[in-house]
This record gives sequence, structure tokens and C-alpha cells, in this order.
Amino acid sequence: MKNLAALFDRVPKFVLFGAAGLIQVALIGLMVADRVTILRTGVDVTLQTRPLDPRDFLRGDYVTLGYDISSVPAGVLKDEPSPGRHPPVFVKLAPNRDGFYEAISVHAAPVDVTGPEVLIRGRVFFGANCGPDLSMFCETLQVRYGIERYFVPEGEGRNLEDARNRRKLTIVAAVAPTGRAAIKRLLIDGEPVYDEPWF
Repeated sequence: MKNLAALFDRVPKFVLFGAAGLIQVALIGLMVADRVTILRTGVDVTLQTRPLDPRDFLRGDYVTLGYDISSVPAGVLKDEPSPGRHPPVFVKLAPNRDGFYEAISVHAAPVDVTGPEVLIRGRVFFGANCGPDLSMFCETLQVRYGIERYFVPEGEGRNLEDARNRRKLTIVAAVAPTGRAAIKRLLIDGEPVYDEPWF
């Protein structure tokens, strides 16, 4: 340990600060590259948003989004042991006759899908705390997919919230083969209003 401290004492401070800066830039670059990969290579799925509590107003410069796939029956997971309070799950989606993707099953691990099915990864927000010792999956799961917020220019969120609450707002999300998702486009009455830039 003393040898390591002595080594750092010999390195000029500007070199240490430069290395720390490069590491931060590299981490940001990796996050951007990851999102670009999802948007470029992911399968497009159209999701119907649903109204949220009217007291849930725009906070900051983003709109809070809820989806029909946010609340799903646990199916075969019901009464099975949960690996934690907010365990990851994989929700199999398939398009309905209107073209919106809906949940058809929930799984604790990835499963095979056939086109046009898609497997989206989420995390149980509520519903993994049932049973006598509060450690089993409940009958219904509230799942978050990492696409519940969309940042908008200042002052433009109210129109999106109104459209969301009237069920006129839909999104197109890109879902990567790993199940990770990113919002690609917002539509009101089927017309694009925001396209997510890759950079």
C-alpha cells in the first residue's frame, strides 16, 4: 500500500487530473455508443401509453410515461420465489391487431421468441413482495423498462401530457437483442412529434 502511495506521489498532478478526465470522457462515450447501438440495431415496437394520476405533473423538462405493458400478470412466476425486491424480468411482447405490442408472458430469464415477438427487459417495481415472508412474486407485476421518462424542450411537456392522458400519445421504442429498450420516436394521433437523435 505504501508503495502505491509513493508511486502516486511521484506522478505529476496534471497527469492524474488528465487521466481522470479521460476516464470520464470514455465512460460518457460508452453510454452514448450503447444508446446508439440500441437505436440502430433494435427491433422497433410501438407501445400505447396510458393515463397517469393527474397529480403527476411535468417535473423538470421531461414527461413521465406509463404503458399498457407496465402492469402485467405474473403468469407462471406467481407464487415463485423472488430473487430480490426489484428483480429483473423479461416480458415477451407481440403485436395486437392494431399494431401495438402487448405483453403475452413474463419470465425470470430470457426465453426464445419468434418473429414478430420481442423480449423486453424490465425491473419489477412492485409485485415481488407477496407470500408469508414477502419474498414471492404477486399475481400482478408493475414493471419499469427504463423508458418511463422522455426529456423535452422547456415548456413543451404539457401538450404531451395532455395527449398521454387522452391516450393519443404512442411511442416507438427500439428493443435490442439483450432486451434493453430506448425511446426512438413519440407520436400523437399516429403523427411523429419527436424523433430521438442518435447523438
